[in-house]
Amino acid sequence: MTVGSRSMNARRRYPPVISGPVVAVVHKAQHCVFVSPGCRKRPRISSRFGLFRSVSGSYRGTSQPPSEWAFIVPKPLHRIPSPYVSRPYPTPCNPSKVAPMKLHLPLLSVAAAVVLALTVSGCGGAAEAGQASQTGNEVKELRYQGSANNVTFPELAADLGYLGDLKLNWVGNTTSGPQDIQSAATNQTDFGGAFSGAVVKLIEAGAPVKAVTNYYGSDEKTFSGYYVKADSTIKEPRDLIGKKIAVNTLGAHHEAVINTWLTKNGLSQDEIKQVQLVPLAPNDTEEAIRRGQVDAGTLGGVLQDRAIEAGGLRSLFSDVELFGTFAGGQIVLRNEFIEKNPNTTRTFTTGVAKAIKWAAETPRDEVIARFTKIIESRGRNESTANLKFWKSPGVPDAGVIQDKDFTRWEAWLSSAGIVKDKLTPSKYYTNEFNELAAAKKG
Repeated sequence: MTVGSRSMNARRRYPPVISGPVVAVVHKAQHCVFVSPGCRKRPRISSRFGLFRSVSGSYRGTSQPPSEWAFIVPKPLHRIPSPYVSRPYPTPCNPSKVAPMKLHLPLLSVAAAVVLALTVSGCGGAAEAGQASQTGNEVKELRYQGSANNVTFPELAADLGYLGDLKLNWVGNTTSGPQDIQSAATNQTDFGGAFSGAVVKLIEAGAPVKAVTNYYGSDEKTFSGYYVKADSTIKEPRDLIGKKIAVNTLGAHHEAVINTWLTKNGLSQDEIKQVQLVPLAPNDTEEAIRRGQVDAGTLGGVLQDRAIEAGGLRSLFSDVELFGTFAGGQIVLRNEFIEKNPNTTRTFTTGVAKAIKWAAETPRDEVIARFTKIIESRGRNESTANLKFWKSPGVPDAGVIQDKDFTRWEAWLSSAGIVKDKLTPSKYYTNEFNELAAAKKG
C-alpha cells in the first residue's frame, strides 16, 4: 500500500504525538521541509531524531507564512514502529504528497540539548504532568523510568509505604543513567538517576537540576570488577596500553573508574588515551572476553557471579578496591519541581532513603522475597530469576550525599573537559529533603 493512500488506517496515517519541551531549534530553510499550514496542528514525529514538523502557534489563524522553525525534541520513551521513522507522512491537506525531510545538522550532545530545551520560550502551555497546576497544590504522582527485572529504590519505597500519599507512574524503562536524568531535566519524567559524573556534566552545561539522594554504589558484596582471561598477559595497569576494555557505555561510571585507576598507577593522559574503551552490552561482555574480542571487560551483579562460577577469568581490579565503599550516583529532580513541590520532594527523598536503609538492615532472604512480590505483582512480563543473586544495596549512609561523592571524580572530570575550574560539590546536590541526613547530623 502506498504512503499516500487515503485508505491507510488512522494509526499509520497519524504517528504518535509526543508532548513535552523543545530540545533544539533549527531553521527550515537549512534543514527540513514543513507540513503546510492549515493541516493537523498537532506536531508529528518525522524521524528517529525526534524532529517535529509543525506550524508556529503565532502564525495560526493568520495570513502569515508557515513557521520558519523546526523543533528537535527528546526521544520518546516508547519505540516508534518503523513505518514512522522511514517514510514521509500523508496529511489531511495533501494525503498523496509530502516532501521527504532531509536533516543535515550535527548531533547535539545530551547536555547541550537539555540547555536548549530549557531556554526556548513560548513553547509551553497548560500545566503538564509532574507540575503543580495550582498554587499550593503539590504534585502527588511522579513519572519515572524503571529497570527491567529489577526493583528500584523508589519502587521499593512505594511498596513499603514510605511515600505516603505519593504515587509512582511508570512510563517505561531507562536505557542508561545519562538518558534517565536527561528525561528528568526535560520534564519527560519527574526524577532520574545517573553516575555522579553525568550529573556534574548536565549541571555544568546549565541544566537546572539538583541531586537529592544517592541511589547506587559499591561495597564489599556489591561492586564492579574488571576481568581478563586467566591466562592473559595483562598483569598490571601499564599492560593495558594498546588494549581493549569492554564497558557498558562511554563517558560514565566505568570510564571514570578505569581512568582513575590508571592515573593513580602512574599512567599519563596520553598513555591512557591508548587504552581503547569498547561499548558493549553487559550480557555480551563475558563471552567477548573469553573469545578474545576484547582484552578485558567490566562485570557486576549476576553477570559477575556467573562468570566467576564458570571459571577461566581473573580479576584485574575492582572499583571497591580502588575507593572502598562509596556512592556512585544520585537521583536528581528539576529545580522548578523542587520549588513548587517542597513537601512532595521531602516525602519522596526521605522515602527513598528509608528504603535504602531498610534493604541494608533487613535479612537478605526477606529483601529478595519483597523484590519478587513487587515484580510479580506489577505485570510487566519480567523474570525474577536473577533476584537470588542480590547481595546488598551497595549505597552507604541511607543515601546521604557528601562532597566526596563528586570530588572523587574531579581528576577525570577535568581531564575530560567537563569542569574547567575547581569542582564545587555544593552546586550539584542538597540533603535538605532527606530527613535521615538531618537525623544523622543530630
